[in-house]
Amino acid sequence: MEFVTLNNGVEMPIEGFGVFQIEPEETEKCVLDAIVVGYRHIDTAATYGNERGVGTAIKKSGIDRKDLFITSKLWVEDQGYESTLKAFEKTLERLGTDYLDLYLIHQPFGDYYGSYRAMEALYKQGKIKAIGVSNFDSARLVDLIMNNEIVPQINQIELHPFLQQKEAIKVMKEYGVQVESWGPLAEAKHGILEEKELQDIAKKHKKTVAQVILRWHLDNGIVIIPKSVNKDRMIENLDIHDFNLDSADMRIIEAFDESQNKIVDHTDINIVIGMNKSKTPE
Repeated sequence: MEFVTLNNGVEMPIEGFGVFQIEPEETEKCVLDAIVVGYRHIDTAATYGNERGVGTAIKKSGIDRKDLFITSKLWVEDQGYESTLKAFEKTLERLGTDYLDLYLIHQPFGDYYGSYRAMEALYKQGKIKAIGVSNFDSARLVDLIMNNEIVPQINQIELHPFLQQKEAIKVMKEYGVQVESWGPLAEAKHGILEEKELQDIAKKHKKTVAQVILRWHLDNGIVIIPKSVNKDRMIENLDIHDFNLDSADMRIIEAFDESQNKIVDHTDINIVIGMNKSKTPE
């Protein structure tokens, strides 16, 4: 497994296993399968409703906690200093752990300044190894950095060949924030796996299109958290550490950039309203 070193010196596996949209009753088995095939980085969130399943799988796996990198996220309804402290303790209880490797503000809505300051306090107490944000555009990210003590270690954003986030990545590099991609395969939608040029690259490397896309992220230094409920697909997604794309491959993939969100548009007022009204499952 390859690692990235965050701006506070913490090492993070560059590939993790995401559990977004995995049903709570399926989560334990899926996470156990992921750990068995080699994943050591698991990404969940309070709003997914499956933190308990992740925690049970971790316990049953027999893997030492220090050898796992566990991420969870704070939902919008829990934004604010005191609310964040309470929500964090609930997340620890559901996961069955006494610390997190990474805790993220899930969405840039509500009192995320209060939340971030609570996370800074938890970080200083050693309850979180790294803190960060998710879905923050460059302006919000820089404003947060300029008005707080600790520079976020991570910004987890929608990123894939159709949305390459080049300008956002430049800003994150300038401030030392590691970029992490959710939806690295664009949810296997929009015809991404059927693109002829990507299929040609895959044939050249004797890999699948999905493996080529995931490798493209890694070759750009981007952390990824692909999701699957299929064990064979989990193995396929992890089998990307034995090859690299060449400059010609990279130029071809670069041309796919449409610079448009394909999954969630955080400038859509209806999205903002919906997320502010959404409640975290118990």
